[in-house]
Amino acid sequence: MRIRVRRTGGFAGIERSAEVDTGALADAAEWHTLADRVLADGESVPPGGGRGVPDGFRYEITVDGRTVHCGDPRLTEAQRTLITRVLKEGA
Repeated sequence: MRIRVRRTGGFAGIERSAEVDTGALADAAEWHTLADRVLADGESVPPGGGRGVPDGFRYEITVDGRTVHCGDPRLTEAQRTLITRVLKEGA
């Protein structure tokens, strides 16, 4: 499973993205469960039509070609966890 996170917005407006391929990871099943929850909770269009909150981060999460959107401050716990892990561990 390929999981990609793209973060935009924020005070400085600096974009950041990272991707993780779970194929060789020992905890791949955990990643898959988390990704499935994020896909179920996400929106197919950016929150607020892409506006979000002033200076808030907006996220585009793509899992094996399926993309959902979410944004601060309305992240679910699963979204926050997956975003943090991908941005930390991804390349």
